Order: sequence, then C-alpha cells, then structure tokens
Amino acid sequence: MKPEQLRFAKTHEWAFVEDSQGQKIATVGVSSFAVEALTDLVFMQLPEVGKQVKSGQAMGEIESVKAVSDLYSPVSGKVVAVNTELTNHLETLSTDPYGAGWMVKIQLEDLKQVDSLMDYATYQAQCAEEGH
Repeated sequence: MKPEQLRFAKTHEWAFVEDSQGQKIATVGVSSFAVEALTDLVFMQLPEVGKQVKSGQAMGEIESVKAVSDLYSPVSGKVVAVNTELTNHLETLSTDPYGAGWMVKIQLEDLKQVDSLMDYATYQAQCAEEGH
C-alpha cells in the first residue's frame, strides 16, 4: 500500500479500509515515522483474533531498546486477523511498514470513524511539527 492511500491517527497508527465479503475491514499498522522514532524494536504484543477494540484505546504494545509504547486502535470493531509473523520479524516494520508490516485487521463498527483520521498530507504536517 502507498501511504497516500491510508488514514492516520495522531498516535501514528494507520488504517486502510476495504470491503471483504460485505464487511468493512480496516487493515491497521504503524507508520514509518513511528518506527524510525522508536528504533531498535525488540518486542511486540498484538491483540488476539476476536478481541473487541475501541478507537483511541490501547490494543497492544511495542517495545524498543529505548521505551515501551502502547499501540492504539485507530478504529472500533472486532479483530478478525492478526499478523502473527510480525511479532517474530519486527524488522519488517522498518522495511515494509505499509505492506507486510500490517498488524491487525479490524471489522469496523462504524465507517464514519475513518473520516476522523488524518489524510497523508495532514499526517505529514503533524510529523513535521514533531520535528521529523
């Protein structure tokens, strides 16, 4: 996926929404900006399939040699898939954060939540304000 196609949360998670068998499914990951800021990732905990997640609330965590950070869900819904390969291959977040680096797929409760997320240009402006 291209970053320009994604929507972003203030906490640096991204979402890409598509139709799957009549359901709206959001593929969720973390931005390259966040991965670069964290550096040297050592651990990631993701939610289990079936877990209900809420927009803006922690759904897992990511740990680097510098810090432990919560991973926040950019949308509300039910986790329908988890990228279990990612937890064993954290380097994928650095090499392909918008493709193979996806974290979870969430069946959306409310498609309107996606509208509250930032587009790529707005997100880039936020990153610039944060000093990158």
